[in-house]
Amino acid sequence: MGKLKVNVVIAGRTYPLNVQSTIEEEGMRKAAKTINELIAKFEQSYAVADKQDVLAMCALQFASKLEIERITQESEDAEVLKQIAVLNQLLDEHL
Repeated sequence: MGKLKVNVVIAGRTYPLNVQSTIEEEGMRKAAKTINELIAKFEQSYAVADKQDVLAMCALQFASKLEIERITQESEDAEVLKQIAVLNQLLDEHL
């Protein structure tokens, strides 16, 4: 399949994009919708005069969520590896 052309609107500006699939197109459109909803929420909640400030706040929120998920996943992975090591030790003791 060839590239699809998609226009998304973020903070009142249109951005033309090329995507590889309809799934990627759907993802871009949903992401743009989420960003615009978050912009509206920040504009309602805070006295923000500049769109750049609102976009920076949106970027920070998305990036922090990703980092929190990464840190949580690393912690869970470490715990799983620890439990596997304990199980391996128990197996070694019984063999």
